[in-house]
Amino acid sequence: MRFVKMQGIGNDYVYIDGFDQQIEQPERLAARVSDRHFGIGGDGLILILPSQIADARMRVFNADGSEAQMCGNGIRCVAKYLYEARRVQRRELTIETAAGLRQLQLRTDAADRVVQVSVDMGAPRLQRSALPMTGPSDEQALGVRLELADQAFEAYCLSMGNPHCVIFVPDVAAVPLALWGPQIETHAWFPERINVEFVQVLSPEAVRQRTWERGAGETLACGTGASAVTVAGFLSGRTGRRIRNQLTGGELELYYSEEGPVIMTGPAVEVCRGTFVPAELLT
Repeated sequence: MRFVKMQGIGNDYVYIDGFDQQIEQPERLAARVSDRHFGIGGDGLILILPSQIADARMRVFNADGSEAQMCGNGIRCVAKYLYEARRVQRRELTIETAAGLRQLQLRTDAADRVVQVSVDMGAPRLQRSALPMTGPSDEQALGVRLELADQAFEAYCLSMGNPHCVIFVPDVAAVPLALWGPQIETHAWFPERINVEFVQVLSPEAVRQRTWERGAGETLACGTGASAVTVAGFLSGRTGRRIRNQLTGGELELYYSEEGPVIMTGPAVEVCRGTFVPAELLT
């Protein structure tokens, strides 16, 4: 089976073109190809598939085999692949995801390679039911007190297709992410688990973020998480609508528009191509 490995500011996935390849047991396959010692290595597996309503459909599987609704860094790489493989020959395209349709715009270099992609990430969903999260389904959970065994946080919980818990801290580098991340991911409030972002505000126009992704652990970047941070920062009065987010793997530009959607712009980079034998990985 042919694959392409790509990354968006360090958020790396194994991509399989399902237009002409049949993918079986994607949950098991995701866990095996993601293994950085016994597989190809990555934060998960993304399938690029035909769609009846868009230019393509993508399915996202985390490194533990669980399926995610969306991936902001991943969808930029899907757009790059579609354009450079000539499955789509326009610089504006639509991709179907489990979180809905997403509109993308491509920027290419002199060699017609995609170097930057802007994505309409959609509008945030602030009700608890959208995450889902325990409590009254139509209530918001912005600035709520989240308690762990020996620690409490002010948390901003919202969905950008994927559920996120955003926590602002004075120094993001000092956060024991491997300790707090899994405790929040599996907190009783979140029956389907949650992604966690710890954020340091540098100025009204700039933040620094570290991410704990459900099913993957700490990752170098998270596009839906950066979008959630943009919304939480604006609604809490910490930042403006337009920010630059310095993630561990690189920087994203984000704009929380007055109309509602968050627009995210960032790079998409191909790492390598190759083939693997599914039967051997799944043995």
